[in-house]
Amino acid sequence: MTPRIIAARRTIVAPKGGALSGYALHELAAPVMLACLADAGLRPDDVDEVILSNAIGGGGNPARVAALAAGLPDRVAGLSIDRQCAGGLDAIGIAMALVRSGQAKVVLAGGAESHSRRPIRMAQTPDGPVAYDRPAFTPWHDRDPDLAEAANALNIPRERQDAWAMDSHEKALSARTALRFEIVPLGDELDDPFTRRLAPRLVARAPVVTGELTAVNTAVAADAAAFCLVVAEDVLPDRNALMLNNYACVGGDPMNPALAPISAIKAVTNTVVDQVEMMEAYAAQAIACVEGAGIDPRTVNLKGGALARGHPIGASGTILMVRLYHDLAGTNRTGLAAIAAAGGIGSAIKVQGFGKS
Repeated sequence: MTPRIIAARRTIVAPKGGALSGYALHELAAPVMLACLADAGLRPDDVDEVILSNAIGGGGNPARVAALAAGLPDRVAGLSIDRQCAGGLDAIGIAMALVRSGQAKVVLAGGAESHSRRPIRMAQTPDGPVAYDRPAFTPWHDRDPDLAEAANALNIPRERQDAWAMDSHEKALSARTALRFEIVPLGDELDDPFTRRLAPRLVARAPVVTGELTAVNTAVAADAAAFCLVVAEDVLPDRNALMLNNYACVGGDPMNPALAPISAIKAVTNTVVDQVEMMEAYAAQAIACVEGAGIDPRTVNLKGGALARGHPIGASGTILMVRLYHDLAGTNRTGLAAIAAAGGIGSAIKVQGFGKS
């Protein structure tokens, strides 16, 4: 049995402190979940499970909170996962397993993140509370690199990184009208507000993050939610869909987290696909993964990537799949979504469109 996506939606992606800063996590997630059900003509009572990725929230099983906020039945327990940047794609991978095993027929899988409302983190130490920005991703201080520094260590020239970022924004601007079909409006915003035309003169003067990395070729912290409706083959079998063929999550060298998706990509496909959604946490990372996996860059992020919208950590992987659903459902074209995560983790899913356009 091949699991399928029959609906996929997201909010706008808004930079931290921006248009979505007034929404709690469940307030971001619940409207998107309901929009997926409405698109497919299903009811809340049809849902068997909700899987929600969240990386920097305060815990408390946000999947359960979002399910209740959406009015799903009390029996829908909700499963929250944290695999950092990869979690939004891994939520779909877990949904695939539930459907394939027969444990569920209808699963809402996705992610939500609010950088604007992230908790202040404090660690209790013998010397008293100590504030910290992020948790450790390995047990070794000397093998837990700053992610920006790890991306910079790939030694991609700044000119190539900047060109990639400018192209991402340009493609997103050109596709702005088409992208609205992905979006569930919250408030007045209908478009990703960070997308813009980047003048080379301004790009050259962008603030440096570290080394060759700048504020232009590094994805901005953002708020968003995204979900896919993953179902069994006998649920609305004639509906245009995205067939979920293969999924892999692979661990790699924690010192080179940006390269981890290459192994995941090779685990799910050994053939060329028509369209690739590659996470752009950093332009350097995207370039290195595309080259390392032997992907034709002309097939990558055809309507722009995370550099043109922002990086809502727990939701970013799902947003890749939302894009593939809207582009490939109703065709026979193939696609691939891939993303890296802190700690040296990479995830990938291979898909194929189904139905008639």
